[in-house]
Amino acid sequence: MKQLSPQDAQFLFMEDGNLASHVTSIMICDQSTAPDGIVRFKDILSTVENRLGNAPMYSQKLMRLPFDFDFPYWVEDPHFELEYHVRHGRLPEPSDWRQLCIHISRFHSRPLDMARPPWEIYIIEGLDNVEGVAPGSFAMAMKMHHAAVDGTSAQKFMFSMMDLGPSGPPIIPPPSGRNGRDGNVPTSQLLVRAAMNNYMAPAKLANAALKMTPKIASTLAGKALKRSSASQTVPMTRFNGETSPNRAFDAITFELEDFKNIAKSFEGGKINDAVLAVSAGALRRYLKSKNELPKEPLVITAPVNKRKDDPTQSSSKEGNDISAMSLPIFTNIADPTDRMKMIIQASQTAKSDKSTSTSRMLTDLSQHIPAMPLSTLGPLLLQSGMVGERMCNAIVSNVPGVQIPLYFCGAKITNAYGMAPIGAGVGLFIATPSYNGKLSFSITTTRQIMPDTPYFMNCLKQSLEEMKTAAEKKAKAPNAASRKTKQARKSYHRTRSAAEMATAKATRKPTPKKRPKKPS
Repeated sequence: MKQLSPQDAQFLFMEDGNLASHVTSIMICDQSTAPDGIVRFKDILSTVENRLGNAPMYSQKLMRLPFDFDFPYWVEDPHFELEYHVRHGRLPEPSDWRQLCIHISRFHSRPLDMARPPWEIYIIEGLDNVEGVAPGSFAMAMKMHHAAVDGTSAQKFMFSMMDLGPSGPPIIPPPSGRNGRDGNVPTSQLLVRAAMNNYMAPAKLANAALKMTPKIASTLAGKALKRSSASQTVPMTRFNGETSPNRAFDAITFELEDFKNIAKSFEGGKINDAVLAVSAGALRRYLKSKNELPKEPLVITAPVNKRKDDPTQSSSKEGNDISAMSLPIFTNIADPTDRMKMIIQASQTAKSDKSTSTSRMLTDLSQHIPAMPLSTLGPLLLQSGMVGERMCNAIVSNVPGVQIPLYFCGAKITNAYGMAPIGAGVGLFIATPSYNGKLSFSITTTRQIMPDTPYFMNCLKQSLEEMKTAAEKKAKAPNAASRKTKQARKSYHRTRSAAEMATAKATRKPTPKKRPKKPS
């Protein structure tokens, strides 16, 4: 049996009535590419069952020890039933985008049944009046617990279902049999193992703390200097504070090429910087319309993938392997060009300081805290506000996806979206998955925090247009300067040539005339 890592277990321990630690991937599937132009529910069940062996999480559940004496274990579910995990429904009239968002929001709001393998698939039919969606398309929403996956390993989980063409081959070939973990171990042995882990944990924690003492001292000194000069605070906004358990979802899709062009137009710019700049412009516009724009810049937290391997490969590490960085996104700056430059600078600074960042050190130290105090400490930190609103105003996660079309049961996947956990004082999560040349902004929030999600989608659209215009001006500026430089050089050389010719003519000595020779 495999035991949860401390980082994986944190997502289990932090759950309460208002915070459910799961992620949801949403894909729109055009079944016109499937054989006979239709995908039946029994075809979906057959495909999922055929791919169960690609990930042990499909048929395994979590077993927690009494009083959380040690971290939970993955064990085989003897009562696993596929049709409990794969269900289907249909949009009510008018079957439009709003109804789809409501359906997905309700699906994401319901916590997973942790007495079973922690995943569910919901097939949603009847997308007849969803703008931009091909007739006959259906949506597939897949919910997975964060204790089992992070953004990257969730991709692998999804890839195990996908094919490279309408008739295959599968991205990850299914194994011949169930790829389950080792057999279940008797509880008595697990308790003995737990006693040993708890015995060794204090020494491991002390050793880790000693190794990190120089980093901690350096970070505290750096923070003291910042406080003495220009303190970076997290302003309170409508996105901070208590969140309800009912989620709201909305999304908008753009061309990935636009973000590449924006990034190329600014020195040192990356696609992620362009994503942050567009998010910043939209948040500024939205809060300004509510007369709630703070004077201080909003601060976001961005998850950082620590993996080096390919998520499409079956050997990719499961569970979580992430860190995080926090940075200001300069919503207090009106000019989009200046805002983008500042975001690039802040992003580069955050990446260079990641080894001494508070979030990174807390993540590393938490790997050595025993299960029992961690299961108690996590909820206390969330309730006390030591994380959440004191760390950031929102979370922005950019997970690069594959840039080729994928297929599910022969149906072509046309759009991809995502939802993630919110709570603990942070009530806005902006996920930006990219797929097949497109990049989607997907938001997870609540109706109390953002009752007008379509307006925020419009803010994102206007912010992107603003950034595209700024990038075009930035790209033209060097060309104009280059033309002026060339014209100046030509003028200089013409003037110089004329001056040199005049000087040479004035200083030139007259050539003496040759005397004719006398006849001999």
